[in-house]
Amino acid sequence: GKHMLKVIAIDEQLRVIYEDNVHFDKDLPEFKTQGGVYIHSDRLTITSPVLMWVKQHGSVYWKKGSVQILKNASSELPLHQSLKACFSVSNSPIWMDSSTASQCSTLEKAVGGAQHLASITGSRAYERFTGNQIAKIYSQNPEVYMETERISLVSSFAASLFLGAYAPIDYSDGSGMNLLQIWKKVWSVSCLDACAPGLEEKLGCPVPSHSVLGPISPYYSQRYGFSPDCKIVAFTGDNPGEMIKCVRFSENDYISLGTSDTLFLWIQEPTPALEGHILCNPVDSQTYMALLCFKNGSLMRERIRDDCASGSWDEFSKALSSTVAGNDGNLGFYFDVMEITPEAVGIHRFNRDNQKVSDFPKEVEIRALIEGQFMAKRIHAEKLGYKVSKTRILATGGASHNKKILQVLSDVFNAPVYTIDTANSACLGSAYRAIHDAGVTCCLSLWTRLDCLVKPNKRSILAKKIREGGDDRTGNTAGQVNVIKPYMYLPAFKRQVEGCARCPGLHAQVCTFSCKSVNLGILSG
Repeated sequence: GKHMLKVIAIDEQLRVIYEDNVHFDKDLPEFKTQGGVYIHSDRLTITSPVLMWVKQHGSVYWKKGSVQILKNASSELPLHQSLKACFSVSNSPIWMDSSTASQCSTLEKAVGGAQHLASITGSRAYERFTGNQIAKIYSQNPEVYMETERISLVSSFAASLFLGAYAPIDYSDGSGMNLLQIWKKVWSVSCLDACAPGLEEKLGCPVPSHSVLGPISPYYSQRYGFSPDCKIVAFTGDNPGEMIKCVRFSENDYISLGTSDTLFLWIQEPTPALEGHILCNPVDSQTYMALLCFKNGSLMRERIRDDCASGSWDEFSKALSSTVAGNDGNLGFYFDVMEITPEAVGIHRFNRDNQKVSDFPKEVEIRALIEGQFMAKRIHAEKLGYKVSKTRILATGGASHNKKILQVLSDVFNAPVYTIDTANSACLGSAYRAIHDAGVTCCLSLWTRLDCLVKPNKRSILAKKIREGGDDRTGNTAGQVNVIKPYMYLPAFKRQVEGCARCPGLHAQVCTFSCKSVNLGILSG
């Protein structure tokens, strides 16, 4: 997540042999971040110091001449000392930034509207997407932009550090920039021109996510003893990494419950829309992944936990268990920061009579939060054509450890929920991809067998074990799979969820809520 850097090491059998992390606030206090970021006075601009961090949907701006410093970094010095003068922007925008509304409007207008932009790049214009962040920097600081030699995503920035050269942006992470033409997998000239001049040269050519970029920089061999034969595979973002981890259980839907909550799946024939995103698939360059992202995820849950459960997840779970599915008709929508899906902010509560109220009892507040978060995910997924009512859900991320939260997820989607015992799924997925793409012989057969597991109908024994929640003892997977089966929600709760999906009907409480509240219309369509 944005508040820490994680590392996982695996062996040739895909077993985790080492895990560690650097917590930015605690372990690097000299940067004086809060939650790993700087929140500026406008409450919209959110940045993070380049020398500290790694995170998806961030961008790094290299000064002219920096590639030579990167290539010739002295193994006698820590890397951050060698590179401290290499960046034209010292505090770079990250995915939480919401300050580029005017740039988004300009980009959409330049290409013929929001839907046309989505048809080109897989998404309408989003404030956190890198193209719009670049446009803001060019607009406000053209001299800084002109002094910039290369613009990296943080994924390609991290790869550059290991490569000792500018690493290219991969197709999958590059799909989240509002710049990549996802069908031909090249930069869109019309989008580039709308953002800043000379941008294509500063971005470099995108590459397939499985590309081997070259050997590791001598810096790491000399300073840390890495083998000179170590290969660097193209780095990608956390959502594509999560997709790789989940590919072993394809034909399901995946929900990552992290700092932001993300719902995503593998698709063959995408239909980009104004909601959600279509990205190039990090495993198979000929297919795509679709995702919906919700900014108010774990931090929102943690805030309600602190307010209503004395900061205790045990008390939070007990309160959740003490209330019934459907919450007796009480609904809440909780957006501490400007939400992505939908574009809304604030806390909004409605009782069973569709009346807006200022507060709920603590246990009602907790269930209203969790049910509201998952109901929004189901509604938006079904609007995009996802058949969530006929699927299984694989949950990953920090909240996937909480079975009471997963039970609500199961109830709302009316589907069994699966979890894997390693919460750091994006990190582990990237490790899987590295060992595969680097061509480790003993792992290629394992990857092939893992790929077979994406078709559980053809592996009835494994499918039966997964359904029953048992261990997979075939040796083909890394981790125990657990299942939480749904129970049918109360009729009132079911009507609320299904009524939202049928909007513009105004009988369901969520639909009534969306019509009452400014800027929340797209919650229900």
